[in-house]
Amino acid sequence: MKKLRVLLVTHEDYLPPEDATEVPKESYMPWKTDFDVRAGLLDLGHDVRMLGSSGDVTPIRVAIKRFQPDVVFNLLESFHDVPTYDSYVTSYLELLRQPYTGCNPRGLLLTRDKALSRKILSYHRIPGPGFAVFPQGRTVRKPAKLRFPLLVKSLTDDGSVGVAQKSIVHSDEKLAERVAYLHETFATDVIGEEYVVGREMYVSVLGNRRLTVLPPIELVFRKLPEGTEPIATSKVKWDLAYQKKVGVDLVPAEVSEELAGRLQRTTKRIYRALGMSGYGRIDFRVTEEDVPIVIEANPNADLGYGEELHEAANLAGLKYRDLLQRILNLGMKYEAGWRQGGV
Repeated sequence: MKKLRVLLVTHEDYLPPEDATEVPKESYMPWKTDFDVRAGLLDLGHDVRMLGSSGDVTPIRVAIKRFQPDVVFNLLESFHDVPTYDSYVTSYLELLRQPYTGCNPRGLLLTRDKALSRKILSYHRIPGPGFAVFPQGRTVRKPAKLRFPLLVKSLTDDGSVGVAQKSIVHSDEKLAERVAYLHETFATDVIGEEYVVGREMYVSVLGNRRLTVLPPIELVFRKLPEGTEPIATSKVKWDLAYQKKVGVDLVPAEVSEELAGRLQRTTKRIYRALGMSGYGRIDFRVTEEDVPIVIEANPNADLGYGEELHEAANLAGLKYRDLLQRILNLGMKYEAGWRQGGV
């Protein structure tokens, strides 16, 4: 295996401490994924440099000029703390003719806006919940055809930001309250979608044109209190003590051969319809009738050790370091516009 020069770019607040040799297990560390990826790349024998940036592309340009990386490992999820700006960073890398890992600008742009992606998937007749968008500065009016209960969340934030048990609302009054809270707290537009009762499953994908769909992973709650809905709230995602309290676990999804095939085909259709590349994860709710309803498409899904993508890769026989190498290879091979031009 060829040793590569890899520039690992992340948010400056997520740079692991220089003296960190492991990730503490007693509480969530925001730099866990960055630490895991760096450790995995070093284990592969690559020459890795880390760069933190959050609001200025100049350090990225300077680092690329000085280090001359074979590939940029892109872990930036926002820019100027705006999630939808991550597509501009990858666009900038393409303007520099710099290979990078993960999703391309168009795929990021289409998936970060949950309403836009839903409209595209609806055109392709891929089942999803009914929804409505509630922009900032406007009176909240639920369309008559939209049925309670609704799950209310940010239109553009990911990582379960702002999602809590109170996100599920059953009345116009509670809807207006939750929308106002999200507007004021996170300063984003809001989407309200019909809550789908069912099993929550995650299907991960590797690939650009030729796709590898990994085995489905299911989110389960072994000790969920009565009256609590099984949804991936912010506490479920990031609070280790709460995870232990309610028995949160990621397990191989036990599905029929028919459902497994349907999940695989639907995942490929979604990935291609939204122009995704590199790697990603599609979130489903599977109804009692074994109908997969797409909830969200996640480009550049969390690559942390033990997270959904890693667990799915492990089921497919891919060790963590091998998963990272596959992602590096896909970044090196991605045919950006300047490559397609034959330059």
